[in-house]
Order: sequence, then C-alpha cells, then structure tokens
Amino acid sequence: MKRDLDKATIVIKSLLNKCEKSLQKLTNGTSQHTLLINRIEALKIALTLIEKEILNKTTNS
Repeated sequence: MKRDLDKATIVIKSLLNKCEKSLQKLTNGTSQHTLLINRIEALKIALTLIEKEILNKTTNS
C-alpha cells in the first residue's frame, strides 16, 4: 500500500509540474485558465492527503 502511495505521489507531482507550466501559456480569464487553476488546486489537495497517509503508514509501522 505504501509503495502505491509513493508511486501516486510521483505521478501527481509530475502532473502538477506540467499543469503549472501550461498555465503560463494560457490567457487569464479564459475558461481553460480557470479550469487549469482548479485542477492544480485539486492536485495539491490530493498530494497533501496522500503525503499525510504515507506519514501515517510510516509512524504506525
């Protein structure tokens, strides 16, 4: 389970990085820009939750 969470962390960090780079190419106020901002926030939340779960698994082992 922890290994799966570690893999998910790597994938989400990569996707987050790609989204942040793409955001620079979009015009403020467009629907694409707003959608990407929302996706970035969702990815950050997901990453935080996964990292908390990894920490819980580490301290409980």
